[in-house]
Amino acid sequence: MLYHLLYQGLGLNVVRYITFRTAVASLTALVLSLLLGPWMIRRLRAFQIGQVVRQDGPASHQAKSGTPTMGGLLILTAVFLPTLLWADLRNPYVWIAVLSTAAFGAIGFADDYLKVTRRSHHGLLARYKMLAQILVGLAVGVALLQLSGLSPAEYHTRLMIPFFKAGVPDIGWAYALFAMFVLVSASNTVNLTDGLDGLAISTFAVSAATFTALTYVTGHRAIADYLLIQPSAMAGELTIFCGTLVGSSLGFLWWNSHPADVFMGDVGSLALGGALGTVAILIKQELLLPIVGGVFVLEGLSVILQVGSFKLRGKRIFRMAPLHHHFELIGWTEPKIIMRFLILAIIFSLLSLTTLKLR
Repeated sequence: MLYHLLYQGLGLNVVRYITFRTAVASLTALVLSLLLGPWMIRRLRAFQIGQVVRQDGPASHQAKSGTPTMGGLLILTAVFLPTLLWADLRNPYVWIAVLSTAAFGAIGFADDYLKVTRRSHHGLLARYKMLAQILVGLAVGVALLQLSGLSPAEYHTRLMIPFFKAGVPDIGWAYALFAMFVLVSASNTVNLTDGLDGLAISTFAVSAATFTALTYVTGHRAIADYLLIQPSAMAGELTIFCGTLVGSSLGFLWWNSHPADVFMGDVGSLALGGALGTVAILIKQELLLPIVGGVFVLEGLSVILQVGSFKLRGKRIFRMAPLHHHFELIGWTEPKIIMRFLILAIIFSLLSLTTLKLR
């Protein structure tokens, strides 16, 4: 809205630059998170929206019972408002990213709401939760198929392989299924990582910052051509959306750092995972996402391996899954786990950025 008012209405030329709007949108998101945080925490306490801790979890987590949860509402507020203020709202990529994030957030909200009202760590039944995620993922996939049909020069259904110059053959309508898989996977792996104070949001901030850079170079034709990546004029506006993800994450980390004053809940983790997956799909970096979000992949794989091993062999690989709980049970302190996982996230981020040139 401010973009249209300041640039198109008042002719303020600096507002047309994506770098400027990304910077101010990120700062707006950060300030909103910091200013609204205390009010949000008080309201959550007033409504008795507290965390219900699993009895079979690490013993150290029992003290966290009752800590306000559903703080993801603060994150989403700090993402959506600056995006709507500073992005070009005529851009379809912006609306796909916003609506996809909101849809995954709505699923998380329903899950959190049931947990709070039932005073149990059980929310939505797993099959209903997964079905809702699949439907949202398919909806995004179908929207992208429509976009590729309307503007094939802007968007296509080929997959771009990291470290290689050429993509694989066009997968056509199957791209909707692939997009669904990416979104469901991203959403759930971020959700699994959200188990320690500040762990998910700090590692997510690194991934979001990486995608801020990736969206900018994708939207800049000269840089994209130089780096041999698929250019997209519309993708540039996603830089602003990604910037708000970074700003809101840093602001929320202020309140979520150990010991946490508030937890994000599924309304936050599912939405953030969905946002990351949606951006990756829109800028044709779907296959780079597992590298950018390497920490999330490790957390998800640990659960898959743990469940698979127990069902097939009757034995567990880890003391507890997801992976961060395993390190808790072998004696690592919570701040040490968070810091080491954050270092891993930065390493994965740097590795992903090397693919831009190593082709």
